[in-house]
Amino acid sequence: MPIGVFARRSGLTPGALRFYADSGLLPPAEVDPVSGYRYYSADQVARATVLRRLREIAMPLAEVEVVLASGADEASRLLDEHVARVVGDAVAAQQKAAAIKAALGSAPGLPIAALKGPVLADAIEQVLTATAREPGMPVLAGLRIEAGRGAVNLTATDRYRLSTRTLVPVEPPRRTWAGTVDGDELRTAVTEIRRSALVRLEAVPHGIWLRVTGREDRHCRLLSEEFPDHRRVLASLGEATTRVTVPKELLLRTLEDWPGERVALHITDRGVSVASADGGHPGPPLPATVTGRPLRIRFELTTLYPAVSTAIGPDVLLDLRGDDRPVTVRSADRGDLTTLAMPVGPDHSA
Repeated sequence: MPIGVFARRSGLTPGALRFYADSGLLPPAEVDPVSGYRYYSADQVARATVLRRLREIAMPLAEVEVVLASGADEASRLLDEHVARVVGDAVAAQQKAAAIKAALGSAPGLPIAALKGPVLADAIEQVLTATAREPGMPVLAGLRIEAGRGAVNLTATDRYRLSTRTLVPVEPPRRTWAGTVDGDELRTAVTEIRRSALVRLEAVPHGIWLRVTGREDRHCRLLSEEFPDHRRVLASLGEATTRVTVPKELLLRTLEDWPGERVALHITDRGVSVASADGGHPGPPLPATVTGRPLRIRFELTTLYPAVSTAIGPDVLLDLRGDDRPVTVRSADRGDLTTLAMPVGPDHSA
């Protein structure tokens, strides 16, 4: 077929086809020796289409040539590496642009608080486990930071879990401040935060600066969407009717071995057993200290397991308020990381 027809079938322009022919990536099947017209065969359409798609994701010609010459597995690996680089470059550009915009602002930064770097880094990683990426709800991927009354509170939620931790700053907060910070940008900054003895939080329009000594300051964007009313949730919990202290590793191993997507905790004065969410017979009880009334409560495994795994210390404390109320999960003896996990009902509704 002539170059015009092939261009329409492959989605490439005649000019692009001439360029790829000259570069050796897609030579024509035949060239008329007199007129110089280029002709292509039908079995070249697939290669031309892949070539077009690779260029549409900004893959350099040298890499395109390697992908086209590779088998399916190797080509997939090369594609993943390319996309990871593109995404990384885009995130870096976004962060630099936000930092430039912040620097262009005429208003000076507003000091919030000073925190120990390693402590702040650990707290960020712990609380960010409760974030989620949901279309239409970007705020669920953010970390809420609230400073005031001698403390800095970090909170995140995916609507099924809510994690919060309170930090005591090195210097008392100079004023009350609250904002929801982009979680991905905080994750990127964690390494620098952990290596810094002291990190000063400074608010600017649409973002915060993490000021560190001897290292590059990091800027993180603020999310404009309203954060869920977590304070109302915490205030409405009520008193625990059942309290359980159980070895963390034993409970985690039992959950890891559980074959289903949902589990039930069967709590009696003998201990805690993991059972099927549909009413099956519970397994052997784990050693636990139980106070309060017996209870059977159901969870999605993807909700309960992360809530237990992020608890600090060898034992985990569960405060329960009934089979349809959130359970509070925290360390039994140290640390102030607190996570709420939402149960599911007998019909598996949240």
